[in-house]
Amino acid sequence: MAGLAYTAAGGVVGAAVTTYVSRVHERRRLRADVMQQFHQITAVRDAVSDVVPRPTGRVGRGIGTQRRTASLELGVMAVLEDGADAERALRAAFSGLVVAALSAGVPRRVLDFAGGAEERALQCEAIRLADLRAGGVLGESLDVLVTACEEYRRATAQLLLQALWHPWQARCLMYGRLCGLRRAVDALHRRQQEAVAALTAELRGS
Repeated sequence: MAGLAYTAAGGVVGAAVTTYVSRVHERRRLRADVMQQFHQITAVRDAVSDVVPRPTGRVGRGIGTQRRTASLELGVMAVLEDGADAERALRAAFSGLVVAALSAGVPRRVLDFAGGAEERALQCEAIRLADLRAGGVLGESLDVLVTACEEYRRATAQLLLQALWHPWQARCLMYGRLCGLRRAVDALHRRQQEAVAALTAELRGS
């Protein structure tokens, strides 16, 4: 009887260990998928090479919103090195990130901030390239805009990574972090609008 008891206990422990190890491997796989998808979405902004006149009827929308993009206001379209529409590539990459991150348990609002930051970064790059074509009329204000955009992009990426690797800690700090990000993106939006207005006025006057 004692031998049977030890055998049964060993089987239970073995099954528990196997289940635990399987779950650990699954979490690692899901986290790896998120990291891969996140690298793909950040690579879109880094691969932007130029802006071209926006084709008639091509509408620019922010990720998950109905907000008109800065590039649409300027009448341009950011393109990648192969000539592909950068906004379309970003939306496709974000869709892949959403699937992977939700499977890994990352809150949707964290994803929206991370995706929105990448979209903001893409629009800042479109503004920078449009300003370059206009002869650099924005001056130092462009440097301020780009810096603010990169800081916001970095902050949202840190939030995403924290929610992925340290979910309980992220939940405790979530409210304060999101409030700070909302203030930051409001200020960034105002700077983008000011830059678009200045460029639009310059293009109309030329």
